[in-house]
Amino acid sequence: MAKFLGIRREDKNRWEARVPIIPKHIKELKDNFNIQTVIQPSTIRTFKDEEFTSVGATVKDDLKECQTIFAIKEIPVDFFEPRKTYVFFSHTIKGQKFNMPMLQKMIELKCNLIDYEKISDEKGRRLVFFGRYAGLAGMIDTLWSYGKRMEYKNIDTPLNEIKQTIEYRDLQDVKNHFLKIGKKIKQNGIPSKISPLVIGISGYGHVSKGAQEILDVLPVKNISPNELKNVFDNPSNDIIYKVIFKEEDMVEPSSLNDKFDLQDYYNHPERYKSIFHGYVPYMSMLVNCIFWDNRYPRLITKEFVKKNFSKDFKLQVIGDISIDINGAIEFTEKSTTPDCPTFVYNPKTGSVIDGYRGEGIVVMGVDNLPCELPKESSEEFSNALIGFVPEIVKADFSGDFSNCNLPQSIKKAVIVYHGDLTTDYRYLEKYL
Repeated sequence: MAKFLGIRREDKNRWEARVPIIPKHIKELKDNFNIQTVIQPSTIRTFKDEEFTSVGATVKDDLKECQTIFAIKEIPVDFFEPRKTYVFFSHTIKGQKFNMPMLQKMIELKCNLIDYEKISDEKGRRLVFFGRYAGLAGMIDTLWSYGKRMEYKNIDTPLNEIKQTIEYRDLQDVKNHFLKIGKKIKQNGIPSKISPLVIGISGYGHVSKGAQEILDVLPVKNISPNELKNVFDNPSNDIIYKVIFKEEDMVEPSSLNDKFDLQDYYNHPERYKSIFHGYVPYMSMLVNCIFWDNRYPRLITKEFVKKNFSKDFKLQVIGDISIDINGAIEFTEKSTTPDCPTFVYNPKTGSVIDGYRGEGIVVMGVDNLPCELPKESSEEFSNALIGFVPEIVKADFSGDFSNCNLPQSIKKAVIVYHGDLTTDYRYLEKYL
């Protein structure tokens, strides 16, 4: 007997054109596993409805016959049906307040929730993610934000030519354009008024690697955090300086008698304090790519920028790819969208205005950046996910969680089972 999976249409905003499973893999599921797909119609999806029907999928709004439903972004509370299994990025594991009503609804309806973010191997490494594409689009948009900020300040640089990610045809189009801009940087240099041009990147995971992949198309010199001051003493204006910050660069033990230990920091972040403010005066841009929750020290606080901000403040733009509201970057006051990707935070008044004009620091905070490269990001995501789909769709969810025949990598990602928080996620009760 055939099993049915459903794919929900994405509707977070008009830019969300991604899909979790691409047509090629829909055909494989039908041919190899007798799994039928029902996908909701969409006028904005990067793959057209006809591409799904051509491989045997059914396109219709009604997903009632589907016991397992896949999506990407959060799902509205009125979409859920009792006792079904939903697989998507729920953005609940930090107790995110804005998604607790959704989680509560799933519990009330005795649903099962599998979160892509927690599908991992035995070492805890994530197996299904959009991180690289968040980094790619995030770096493009951060550089675009800097170019627009310089344009606002009447400073002409080659970076002023950079477009938003959504204005490029695809990733290759981006890289071709960046190669041309890189040649202009080598030929004409960076204006002395803003030289040296230093871009800091916090973190070194998938998001950071995506950001670096884009930045490295330009003429870049890698330096360590300890070299920042020397760069200012003897700068070059025909390159961009890139500095990667690891945990040991960003924090130190609160006790002078202790040494930094990475595992201890993960286990007991309350024993550490931030030292990141010491680097801020040297950076033109900061691209934030780190995982953060409220146990960890912040990278930049409101108090610091209020105390130190002036008309000569070098840090002009923050690309907050991780986009934790009031998180590692405390003045990330809100998320943004591709059609209005930036706001300006005024440290003196605490006010926020959309755009890149006005006094303060520009923050780029688009919270679904991979949607700006929808086709390529969907293909890569589906390639990672497809191996798990048959096991999820054909799993026996009728018994106790301990007897559920899901592979361990998936069981780790089950947040709700039969309407109950699983053992690893009981801590979320305090947020509900």
